[in-house]
Amino acid sequence: MTFAGTAALIGSKLLALIPTRILAAASVPLSTLGWWLAKSRRRVALTNLRLCFPQMSEPHRETIARAHFRAYMQAALEHGFLWNASGEQIRNYVTLHDEHEWKQFQQGENQKPVIWLCPHFIGLDACAIRISVDTSGCSLYSEQSNPDLDQMMLAGRTRFGESKIIARTEGVKPIIRAMKSGLPFYYLPDMDFGARDSVFVPFFGVKAATITGVSRLAKLTGAAVVPVIATQRPNGGGYDVRFYPAWDKFPSGDDEADARRVNTFIEERVLENTAQYLWTHKRFKTRPPNEPSVY
Repeated sequence: MTFAGTAALIGSKLLALIPTRILAAASVPLSTLGWWLAKSRRRVALTNLRLCFPQMSEPHRETIARAHFRAYMQAALEHGFLWNASGEQIRNYVTLHDEHEWKQFQQGENQKPVIWLCPHFIGLDACAIRISVDTSGCSLYSEQSNPDLDQMMLAGRTRFGESKIIARTEGVKPIIRAMKSGLPFYYLPDMDFGARDSVFVPFFGVKAATITGVSRLAKLTGAAVVPVIATQRPNGGGYDVRFYPAWDKFPSGDDEADARRVNTFIEERVLENTAQYLWTHKRFKTRPPNEPSVY
């Protein structure tokens, strides 16, 4: 094992021994340090907030960005717990709500594949791991350059049940096979992967390259699309994971209209919990033709 892999493994085990409320308290000074050291991420977050909330004052946007850094730091520290704790400990830390919204499609005449649509809020890993304690699923991941780190992440995310995590480089066919075998697909729909297979639709009024994979995959598999959002509780108190009603008449046959629907849903959830959305991602990196970079 490489030095980086060994250090990460030891760090993960040590973090798992620290009570989550202490991790939450530690995230305050650590996020302040990160705010000043991670200048590029700070700039991205403030740029995103300026674009999405132009009517908001700069001090207010900075307050949200700082709160995001703190929540993100806490979520990062909690990976030691999430990757090492028992299933019962994770059940107690992450609470699922309204599971009937997707379980109705697992039996009887309503049975069909399911897509769990999970936007990039900072609790998405807690959400996925909590679901995996009780239910096997499948998802995509980006391979890490360090093979030891890559293996550690995979092991942490697939240690319960028969869940499958498939590298993005493998394409969509393994996902379709997994879904047809009965595994729900945990899909993160709101990253900028470039113009290919994307359409430019508004996100808070700004044109954003939005993948059409949600509607295309739903069409290919006949899956029900059930959104799910994880919200971090204050002071290391865990997470609430809420499933929303499956979308009617989706896909509509219009990829652009479907992408707008995805972004509109995310906007609504962001307005409910603004600081926990992933503002440090370059959501508007890909621009329409002849438009300059916003970063």
